[in-house]
Amino acid sequence: MILWLLNLGILVLAGRGANWSRLLSDKSYQHLCFGSAIALVPLWMLQAGIKEGLEFHFLGLTTLALMLGWRMSQFMALLSLLLVTLFGFEGWAHFGMNLMLGVILPISTSYFVFLLSYSYLTRHLFVYIFVAGFFNGALAIAVKSIAFAVYIADAGIYSWNTVVDNYLSILPLLLFPEALLNGMALTLLVVFRPQWVCTFYDRDYLNK
Repeated sequence: MILWLLNLGILVLAGRGANWSRLLSDKSYQHLCFGSAIALVPLWMLQAGIKEGLEFHFLGLTTLALMLGWRMSQFMALLSLLLVTLFGFEGWAHFGMNLMLGVILPISTSYFVFLLSYSYLTRHLFVYIFVAGFFNGALAIAVKSIAFAVYIADAGIYSWNTVVDNYLSILPLLLFPEALLNGMALTLLVVFRPQWVCTFYDRDYLNK
């Protein structure tokens, strides 16, 4: 119950500041938002793991957070999670936990790191790609995976040793691919479709 209330509170907070009027009136923005949500579905369906309930999948949420901002990305990722759960790749019993640890936490982490880089680092294209994109993607999946491991062990689903041996031991193998996925996606976006990335400002990163 506490988890659901926390999820609801965060979504209400995000929803109060989201640009709903643009989503309702701008068809190109609708295509961007819902297309991004749909694109995450097959990515999340590609799951692999040693034990049931300890599967990994790539996130892509750093790119989503930087494209749509913290608020709207929460709802588009929620839509992705609903579809993945509806298709049977996740269980409804763990929906609240998946929402918090698999959506809200990594998106919030990614956006927070972007804000730190924007505020304290040189505003340069390579800083945006490698810090806000590449490094941020690795950090997001690490935070999500560690939080999930702690939850699984604390809930008694698996022992801590089992979680470490069959889940966390695989994490280092996923850091670089997740970082590369987000870094490459953002590189392509800021070069060919910078208008799709709400956190990328030409005047700051390209000195225009």
